[in-house]
Amino acid sequence: MMYVLKQHRLNKGYSCETMSRKLGICKTYYWQIEQGKRRITYDLAIKMAEIFKSTPDTLLYEDMLIQLTKTT
Repeated sequence: MMYVLKQHRLNKGYSCETMSRKLGICKTYYWQIEQGKRRITYDLAIKMAEIFKSTPDTLLYEDMLIQLTKTT
């Protein structure tokens, strides 16, 4: 589900483990967010946006657009 997060993570050269450490969560939890098995909290989105030098709204909006284009 969170295709945008994965792309940003890969562009930075980070593993799921690296991201989880930066966010202060376990690797499994981060992976589940990327896979759409867990919802992302806005607080976590803020931390991710800081890492990716973006905004939470941009990250979530980009992902929503990708999901919409996949279903049409």
